[in-house]
Amino acid sequence: MHGVPRRRRCRLGFQFVTAPTRAKLADGRELLFFSLPGHTPSPVADRRPLPPRQPCQSQLRFDRTTGQWVIIAALRQDRTYKPPPDQCPLCPGPTGMTSEVPAPDYDVVVFENRFPSLSGEGESALRVSEGFASAPGHGRCEVICFSSNHTGSFADLEPAHARLVVDAWRQRTADLMARPGIEQVFCFENRGEEIGVTLSHPHGQIYGYPYLTPRTSAMLGQADEHRKLNGSNLFADLLAWELADGSRVIARTDLFTAFVPFAARWPVEVHIYPNRFVHNVVELEPGELDDFAQVYLDVLRRFDRMYSAPLPYMSALHQFADTDAQREGYFHVELMSIRRSAVALKYLAASESAMDAFISDVTPEDVAQRLRELA
Repeated sequence: MHGVPRRRRCRLGFQFVTAPTRAKLADGRELLFFSLPGHTPSPVADRRPLPPRQPCQSQLRFDRTTGQWVIIAALRQDRTYKPPPDQCPLCPGPTGMTSEVPAPDYDVVVFENRFPSLSGEGESALRVSEGFASAPGHGRCEVICFSSNHTGSFADLEPAHARLVVDAWRQRTADLMARPGIEQVFCFENRGEEIGVTLSHPHGQIYGYPYLTPRTSAMLGQADEHRKLNGSNLFADLLAWELADGSRVIARTDLFTAFVPFAARWPVEVHIYPNRFVHNVVELEPGELDDFAQVYLDVLRRFDRMYSAPLPYMSALHQFADTDAQREGYFHVELMSIRRSAVALKYLAASESAMDAFISDVTPEDVAQRLRELA
């Protein structure tokens, strides 16, 4: 299979207690510490003079031309923008006066975003009537800091620490999926100024949407059609086809496979699939969680070996609820970069942004070969 042997990975046996240590920020937002074995978080009181938090700070508006909801969140104009390293709000703040994480240190921490796109509890009445249709922007937006190390990255984490991040994703996914009004949970990371990142500290975000996002709805529609025509799951068949072809597979274990997709839209794009059908990260078993963390690290480290500087990327965890409407959804990760060479970026200009018609400047097979060589 194009030089990619199927390897057995030793079971790391990480068994973390995923119940986090909880604290509150000065404006009442929730703060959760996830810790490695033997580490005990020591949060201090958040003493910043923060303004009172509004229960719902955004609005959903329906675009009749596309049939899609648009989030209007004007408060995000005031969010922190490229602060100097000594004023980073994601670094530990032992005095309780300087940081979103009032503590002398931490392993992984999650907190409610101070400038959320979605906020507020309860069901949103997403009904489309005549004329302009809108609804409160109910939902939840969280920030997840992968490490207290300001200059690090996810790829720098030790396997046990990466597995702790996966455990945090898992705990937050289970929590948010159980909340009323949350239809989809999306864990993601944007890395690099080229992507638009305004805080360089290694972190990601977790969104709880009150509706299914357009991409998810489109994928589920395709999967439903595939089931009707073929009697099988679309994503499982795609994985089988990629394995049978082999030219785009870059890493494979007994439990997970990473490959460049046949119709890749981005200059660098890798998908990571569990070899067993599950809807979301909550349904993964302990050994699968170990493998997921290892394969995820493997791919990110290959990314950073592609060029002389770290690769800017976006990471998207596609998760689905175990419901009739989402029953065909197969958990997987999509990793994407806009860098198409050592000196050039892929800009989403008119064809991509206005028409959603992607044009790729490189072949997926060439990208896969390059990534295989970077093992």
